Amino acid sequence: MSKTTNGIFGLALLALALGAPAGADAKESVMLARLPETTNALPVGDARPVWGWVDFCRRYARECDGPRLAARDIRLDAAAWAVLVDVNRSVNAAIEPVTDMEHWGVPDRWDLPTDGRGDCEDYVLLKRKMLIERGFPRQALLVTVVIDTHGDGHAVLTARTDHGDFVLDNMRDDLLAWVRTGYRFVKRQSQEDPNRWVALDDGVQSPAMVSTH
Repeated sequence: MSKTTNGIFGLALLALALGAPAGADAKESVMLARLPETTNALPVGDARPVWGWVDFCRRYARECDGPRLAARDIRLDAAAWAVLVDVNRSVNAAIEPVTDMEHWGVPDRWDLPTDGRGDCEDYVLLKRKMLIERGFPRQALLVTVVIDTHGDGHAVLTARTDHGDFVLDNMRDDLLAWVRTGYRFVKRQSQEDPNRWVALDDGVQSPAMVSTH
């Protein structure tokens, strides 16, 4: 789906979510039927937490602390889809992409991009924070490590929904089903505990760093 098409689709969904005239229920039913569906990526075992996340949690304990919670997916309706699209697009537009070496003078540092600059995992952390603040369940917003189409480590945010797993990515404004990204999925946070990580493909070697984009 192109950015233009996705934008029109998102605006239409948002209009429906804001409520409207008679006949809106029928129109919304049609739009909901058109929401994409995919599968959920299934964990294959435990994985070592990413060092960047561990270091981030030392500095931003509030973003990482909390009790274990039962797994919970996002109920993907017109309003939820519109918010996911809006947050992905707005963060992508707001943050200037820079490497950690350019930004901090170190090879790998995860941070909230409060100065408007960051690399892939910083986009992810901000999107996660914004969506949690908008009422989305923490258990369904999973920091995920992948191997991108160039063979490099990369971080994306997986939104786990009742329609399957969708990816919020700083490399594109449209949301894609995880199986359509072209990425190889390595590991991500557990739904129950964000400080526990699970492997998604035990045939892929985890990159040492994911702050390359």
